[in-house]
Amino acid sequence: MITRRAFASSLAPAFLARAQGRRRPNLLFLIADDHAGYVMGCDGNAQALTPNLDALAAQGTRFAAHYCNSPVCTPSRQSLLTGQMPHMAGVTQLRTALDPAKPNFAKQLKAAGYQTAVFGKMHFNRPASPGLHGFETIMTEGEITKAWQKEVKPAPVPPGVRTKPLPWRPFATPAREWLNGGNLPYPRKDEDMRGTYIARQSIRYLEEAAAGSRPFALWCSLQEPHSPFDFPVEDRSLIDPKKMAVPRVGPEDAWQIPLIFRGLTPEEKQGIIAAYYTSAAFMDRNFGRVLNKLRELRLDENTLIVYTADHGYCLGQHGRFEKHCGYDAALRVPLIMSLPGRIRAGVVKDLTEHLDLAPTILELLDAPALAMQHGQSLAPYLAGKRPAKPRSHIVSEYLENEEVFVRTNRWKLIHSTGKRERLDGYKTDNPTPGRYTKLYDLEKDPGEFTDVSGANPKVVAELQQVALDRFRATHPERDHEPSRSGAVAALEFYLPPRDNAPPAEARP
Repeated sequence: MITRRAFASSLAPAFLARAQGRRRPNLLFLIADDHAGYVMGCDGNAQALTPNLDALAAQGTRFAAHYCNSPVCTPSRQSLLTGQMPHMAGVTQLRTALDPAKPNFAKQLKAAGYQTAVFGKMHFNRPASPGLHGFETIMTEGEITKAWQKEVKPAPVPPGVRTKPLPWRPFATPAREWLNGGNLPYPRKDEDMRGTYIARQSIRYLEEAAAGSRPFALWCSLQEPHSPFDFPVEDRSLIDPKKMAVPRVGPEDAWQIPLIFRGLTPEEKQGIIAAYYTSAAFMDRNFGRVLNKLRELRLDENTLIVYTADHGYCLGQHGRFEKHCGYDAALRVPLIMSLPGRIRAGVVKDLTEHLDLAPTILELLDAPALAMQHGQSLAPYLAGKRPAKPRSHIVSEYLENEEVFVRTNRWKLIHSTGKRERLDGYKTDNPTPGRYTKLYDLEKDPGEFTDVSGANPKVVAELQQVALDRFRATHPERDHEPSRSGAVAALEFYLPPRDNAPPAEARP
């Protein structure tokens, strides 16, 4: 369903096609890390300080039921970039590197004449070099951190200001420390922060691109609000932890709460939540700097702006402070698309997936479609229309834990073999509990507290079949599925990760 505030009339289907005498639209792709869809003012959260993204949503189309295809950084990002499910993209684990030969939509844009650039976190898991994955200009994790440390000479922190200890040591120190339960700032001022440096590099690129003759496709990727929830010293009093409510935990959650979170006090949980919200506000401010420069250069009138995040994050929901699970807090992410004058303000409530971004962007920018893409274009929504076949469900996967998730408007299915011992740092009482299937009635139980799989075996079977159909349509080893094995066994054939990742290590 699409609701509209300003769609007075339907836009033409080819509303983004190249106008006579006009350069094709540029692309500004903004992406955050761990930004949950519910932590935005425009999503109805009055405690979220996201004015710049809220303003972007007010002028564009916001997809209110948008979901990632994996609740972990690397698989989600490479799935989004390639337009393929993580298992087909060849990246289902955190440390797997995307094959440089793999087609993706940045390569398509480059081939179509766009100048391409990326600044910030991308989880390519290999040294950056010009041309990697289609990016002519590339400064990702290691490169941009080295440049930041070399170029930025930080001003001293005001005397008496308490800051977080460095270095950050996730899992090596208690969760209250590496999750910033004290709500402490990073020991730098705003202008000296790494996120601000990434924004400045993006701004510098915009200034150079404005003078060029080719359209640009720029990725600006910030690490915030990923743990340890960094924010500058100026923001140390931005949010009062005492005003942050800790989500309740249901009786069915006890078995699956990771051991590392069980010792957190209510006050520490409030501090973690406040630190996350403050880090999100810092992220919003830096994206605002980039958006302001785009307007200042008068590039906004011909630039498709996309904002999203790799996945969401649980801030105490189900006792978790992480994202490696199938609950909505971890799977639902923001998606905003804007092009002033050609995309009008509206909110789409139909289900959409990250897989839909590659075909949408390539269509809107008049670039060739990828030969293999698993999503569907969202362009009809941007024209004020619904697709002929809107999604009836979304499918996401966390194969590190041999889990698959299916969500419809009413139901959520979580299915796992329970055979694979967790090596991601989030162990529970029983690392290998065996097969489990959970079903939640989201109309009656939006918090996903009560498993109703036993009372609804038909629904469970239908959603397991939905997941199986997705794997059969997209998995590279579908021709090797065992015959006559039954639907559940067939589904579980696809759940073990098959990418050749380096040895696993605990990572937030």
